Amino acid sequence: MEEENKEKTLEQLREDAIEAVKTCYDPEIPVNIYELGLIYELNITPERNAEIIMTLTSPFCPVAGTLPEEVRQKVQAVEGIREAALDVVFDPPWDKEMMSEEAKLQLGFL
Repeated sequence: MEEENKEKTLEQLREDAIEAVKTCYDPEIPVNIYELGLIYELNITPERNAEIIMTLTSPFCPVAGTLPEEVRQKVQAVEGIREAALDVVFDPPWDKEMMSEEAKLQLGFL
């Protein structure tokens, strides 16, 4: 029975973590933060820890104090991930070119 419940691969964990991040939204823009391009890196270590590097649309973003922790908690809650560490960076600064095609279309930039 245990063999049927095999551990997820690191890539599966990364995909699950990305799906968790896609449930986080910038309150001023009706698009999830992954599609907005706010996640610069999301890696899963061999020890099954998540390492996230993200930015905000602005250092003065009204959710600067809460959004990063929401992201970290949602990723850490993914089954199979042991710990999640998150760094917020502002270099390079975010701009609308970092958005996915889907986000640009949804916001009328295409």
